[in-house]
Amino acid sequence: MAPDLTSKQQRILEYLRNNAATKTYFKSRLIGQELGMTAKEVGSNITALQEGDYDVDIEKWGYSSSTTWKVDI
Repeated sequence: MAPDLTSKQQRILEYLRNNAATKTYFKSRLIGQELGMTAKEVGSNITALQEGDYDVDIEKWGYSSSTTWKVDI
């Protein structure tokens, strides 16, 4: 894990790494349900993952019924 990330950001990154092999699009709301966070918490923390140099490429994709993120490993 990256030491400069908060525990929430590390949990989101781990979740994306574990699921991006079989899935490309993720909704903040659904990530939050899986990790015990709100969609807003996911959205604010995922921005740090977008800006950092990690092994995932995260792009904001849509806004209908929760922000959707396109994730590539």
